[in-house]
Amino acid sequence: MNEVVGRDDILLLTLDTLRHDIAVELAAAGRLPNLARHLPGGRWEKRHAPGSFTYASHQAMFAGFLPTPAAPGPHPRLFAARFAGSETTAGRTFVFDTPDLVSGLAAAGHRTVCIGGVGFFNKQGALGGVLPGLFQESHWEPEFGVASPVSFEAQVERAEKVIAGLPHEQRLFLFVNASALHQPNWFHLPGATREAGDSRETHAAALEYIDRHLPRLFTAVSSRRRCFAVVCSDHGTAYGDDGYTGHRIGHEAVWTVPYAHFFLEPSA
Repeated sequence: MNEVVGRDDILLLTLDTLRHDIAVELAAAGRLPNLARHLPGGRWEKRHAPGSFTYASHQAMFAGFLPTPAAPGPHPRLFAARFAGSETTAGRTFVFDTPDLVSGLAAAGHRTVCIGGVGFFNKQGALGGVLPGLFQESHWEPEFGVASPVSFEAQVERAEKVIAGLPHEQRLFLFVNASALHQPNWFHLPGATREAGDSRETHAAALEYIDRHLPRLFTAVSSRRRCFAVVCSDHGTAYGDDGYTGHRIGHEAVWTVPYAHFFLEPSA
């Protein structure tokens, strides 16, 4: 990562609330053609989330604690704050001396841009401004939010505009929080109704919706130079599993998340 930072552009795409089991099922069934071709070996990596809901998980990720491999460690991290005694900081780790990864990448010459999705990025109150406030530039509109049936394509369109306006030599750290999977997501499944509500099936349909629009985002972030991409969930969510619904709970469906990182070559 010490070679990547300052040389390549960087994308962090969090698929908010995406469950590991559904992500794996769809990739195996060929229902994520655009994403699966970039996954190493065509498969998601199984990891454990650093938090059980959006705010906690993103605070951890922005401190360098991306989802942890679901196997005995220690597991060296891609990014880490300089911290005495850290057992997951290795020679290949990008170590920053600022309070968070975002400002660490800014100090290394990256323009830091946030395109928010769920309410913790909406800047409509003090709490909704904390995470976007880490970035040099942040964007949120109601069309990007959880209630919008066109949220991801609207976010991608904004990303395209941001990237098109950057000087060619300017390195970029783009963060996108995709809200489409978060409740409510029933409107992504043809024939589903508000009254019937959300389900594993509508959650899966929302992931397929994201996959349809991913090529535009990947093309944009690799349009100027190679891009290092991290695509993962921040936490899962329960749909009646063992009687639980939602997240911010200590259930396997919430703590287990899909993860992948890979390079997007120029104009991929």
